[in-house]
Amino acid sequence: MSESRPFVSLATDFGAAYTGTCAGVVHAIAPTAAVLVLSDEITPYRVREGAMLLRQALPYLPVGVHIGIVDPGVGTPRRPVAVVTGRGDVLIGPDNGLLPPAAEKLGGAVRAHVLENPAYRQESVSTTFHGRDVFAPAGAHVARGVEVADLGPAVDPDALVPLDVRAPSVREGELTAGVLYTDRYGSLVLHAGRDDLAAALGGVAYGDPLDLSLTGADGTPRRVRAPFAETFGSVARGEPLVWVDSSGWLGLAVNQGSAAERFALDDDGTLTIRRAPTVPAPTEPAPAPR
Repeated sequence: MSESRPFVSLATDFGAAYTGTCAGVVHAIAPTAAVLVLSDEITPYRVREGAMLLRQALPYLPVGVHIGIVDPGVGTPRRPVAVVTGRGDVLIGPDNGLLPPAAEKLGGAVRAHVLENPAYRQESVSTTFHGRDVFAPAGAHVARGVEVADLGPAVDPDALVPLDVRAPSVREGELTAGVLYTDRYGSLVLHAGRDDLAAALGGVAYGDPLDLSLTGADGTPRRVRAPFAETFGSVARGEPLVWVDSSGWLGLAVNQGSAAERFALDDDGTLTIRRAPTVPAPTEPAPAPR
């Protein structure tokens, strides 16, 4: 971390006011720190969405302390942790799967400690606002130079709770993948990459038509035909497409529309992708006998 001005980021599902309170706690303890609210708009309770945001964004941020809070288990026995990464960052948040994907992108989890030392918490700790009372103070103290080991006892970084996400199923001619999260445009980001698509279907070129089978949140099975496209503008407005997002995940989108609304699919949904059958070109009718 920078010795001149430490860097702290915050990513939460709290909304502006509660996240602003956490940022204020950091400033009060570490007044020289640069504090960035990376996001306060993660969909409430969506740990996978928060984990993917941290995984995508943190490699582009300065080395520093990164506080991530999507914590539906706040106040339960789930552990509050600090994770030291190979790059030198310290990730702070609940041990519920939120942090490991980002740690992996930052050189892996080198060490982990439970946030138990009362010296680095608020004097009074709420059962429902650990962002203010546990995570923000711990992050601020680390930014000031407190050793992570002083925050609490060490735990095996390999024993951290992994992110709960289904692995893609790759079979000849068929790729099945779960939805990782829905972005703010309603595009459905899948837990599968272009390599998975190639392993299932062979070489797939931009413009190739694909058949998608999915079951919406209303229980209705649907079949969707969409091209594999390089950009949203490769299809007409309102038309669906399968694309590779900026993090390398496959996704289903609608150009200037919401795939989630169009196909009634949510973050628990699953899609199966196959090649669309080739439609033979129409033939000219045989000339009538004279």
